[in-house]
Amino acid sequence: MNIEWIVWTVLGVILIIAEVFTPGFVLLWFGIGALAAAVAGIIGISMPFQFLIFLAVSIGLTAASRTLFVNYFSREKSGTDLKSGVDALPGKIGTVVSSSHGALHEGAVKVFGSTWTAFPSEGEDPLEAGDRVEVERVQGASIYVRRVGQGADWRGKALPESKDP
Repeated sequence: MNIEWIVWTVLGVILIIAEVFTPGFVLLWFGIGALAAAVAGIIGISMPFQFLIFLAVSIGLTAASRTLFVNYFSREKSGTDLKSGVDALPGKIGTVVSSSHGALHEGAVKVFGSTWTAFPSEGEDPLEAGDRVEVERVQGASIYVRRVGQGADWRGKALPESKDP
């Protein structure tokens, strides 16, 4: 009696169910490969060829899905897409929380609730605590900023007028 196809079917079902509990997206393809080997077993193909069918289908589907996923998820984004993290910083307004010091005029700026090491952009004076600045660019873990006039804070709320004598 030929029970190889039953073993392949059980293995395929187990792998497909296990896919639900893993973050990878690989076990599904090996489950389908096992089911393809089960079909080969039902029609009477020998065990070595069943194993080759299992490998070919599993590896082929894994390679094809990786190619599709990479192409889908790594497409260039258009300018209208939502930006997040560091990509969202240029153009945002922040507040200097630590005045410039040192030869490079290093200071600290708070933007979106996070404090960043900041440097004044070329041609700008050293940063002073309380200054309103706009992020021009991000370089590594530092931001380069330029002073802006009074306006809204990073939350869009209007700032009170300063009372300089």
